[in-house]
Amino acid sequence: MKFGIGIFPTDQSASPIEVAKAVEELGFESLWVSEHSHMPVATEFPGGAEVPRDYCAMLDPFLALTAAAAVTTRIRLGTAICLITQRDPINCAKSVSTLDLISGGRFELGIGAGWNEVEMQHHRTDPATRFRLMRERVEAMKTLWTQEVAEYHGRLVDFGPSWQWPKPLQAPHPPVLVGGAGPTVLERVLTYGDGWMPSVTPAAVPAMAGRVTSLDELEQLVPELRRQAEDLGRDRPAVVVTGLPLEESAVHRLLELDVERWVLRVPPKPMAEVRGALEAFAANVRKWGGTLEAPATA
Repeated sequence: MKFGIGIFPTDQSASPIEVAKAVEELGFESLWVSEHSHMPVATEFPGGAEVPRDYCAMLDPFLALTAAAAVTTRIRLGTAICLITQRDPINCAKSVSTLDLISGGRFELGIGAGWNEVEMQHHRTDPATRFRLMRERVEAMKTLWTQEVAEYHGRLVDFGPSWQWPKPLQAPHPPVLVGGAGPTVLERVLTYGDGWMPSVTPAAVPAMAGRVTSLDELEQLVPELRRQAEDLGRDRPAVVVTGLPLEESAVHRLLELDVERWVLRVPPKPMAEVRGALEAFAANVRKWGGTLEAPATA
């Protein structure tokens, strides 16, 4: 199991340049950033809590990861997640392919349909059709990445024959990891994804049903996902766990489940605090049976 690091990069946190250098130095496998374009004042945050400033101040994920790519050579770089339902697919396809080229083929596209309905509506996205929109946008982007003359004709996404370069460096394209939970999430992963990126909690959270997956549920769903993929004759989908706090019991459970990657989240704080969190993660991962790359300074 590989270990990555996730952060909400903001104007008040450690820069993605600083974080990326430390992630690579300490032996982690990847760096992941999140996305919200903005937070409407009318947002109803889960549990009635006040909207954290971090959600209102995230850096653009593609620009943040481009900066990270420029100062690293080994780590994978990904979105966890990109709100594909709030991005034009032609422009987003260009951003993905450009970043994949600049990074030397190190980019992974984690996507989600989003939870903030007011935010979606500001982007003229209908919350009722966002899952169909996510599928059509991914399918449309794949045509732009893989075809010399690309076109796509769906219910919500439609464009005629077009040229777009550069193509991604990775063939046929960077991995597409589908975020989300709920009764149809495995179907979404198997229809247009290369893997599943669930936000996992130690125990069930009824107020977050349909948005997060408990560790107990994960242990049921991962074998089912792999079984369905085998029945369809397709490659085993990657499973990339996010959100779950680092605890010894969880390390053993995810290792037993043969999860491909665990993304550990550090706080959007100044670099001294981020560095401390990274060093603590590295020590505990090794202590509890996980593995990291040899530190870059070794």
